[in-house]
Amino acid sequence: MTAERLTLAAAELADRVGVENMTVAALARHFGVKDASLYFHIRNAHDLRIRVALLALAELADRVAAALAGRAGKDALVAFANAYRDYATQHPGRYAAMQIDLDPEVAAASAGVRHAEMTRAILRGYRLAEPDQTDAVRMMHSTLHGFVSLERTGGFRHTPRATSDSWSRALDALDAVLTNWPVGSTGG
Repeated sequence: MTAERLTLAAAELADRVGVENMTVAALARHFGVKDASLYFHIRNAHDLRIRVALLALAELADRVAAALAGRAGKDALVAFANAYRDYATQHPGRYAAMQIDLDPEVAAASAGVRHAEMTRAILRGYRLAEPDQTDAVRMMHSTLHGFVSLERTGGFRHTPRATSDSWSRALDALDAVLTNWPVGSTGG
């Protein structure tokens, strides 16, 4: 048993039962051992959730990097967004773990940095510089996370339009905003 093996098993458990229900006791049951035997590899349940968050950030960064290869502009934006949405759909517990607020030192050493760099690379394709780039990163994350979160919790199930059609239109709208970014940041 290793910390890596425990982390992967915890990630799989989180995807099945939700990150909030991923406990040391549940993980111990999965391995058929006592809870105490896991504490040789992890500190506590919070440490386990952080490990799952870091694993998820790395997995998503790898997927996004593969999706972005050779793409630019709207094509890159759509590839990025689709990789993000697909990951959240396929790994709901891991995706939820990624929303955990990481200690700044841990975050700085994580794949989240690589993910942020790829996001900013897409935005450079739209010729956005600071401080507009930071505003655009926040807008993109809010749009993608908001859509994915609502979709995961059934927020769109009572509308007749296919969710995939709305997703495509949201990406069209994001592209239009990024292409026509307002000149002259107010910095307010």
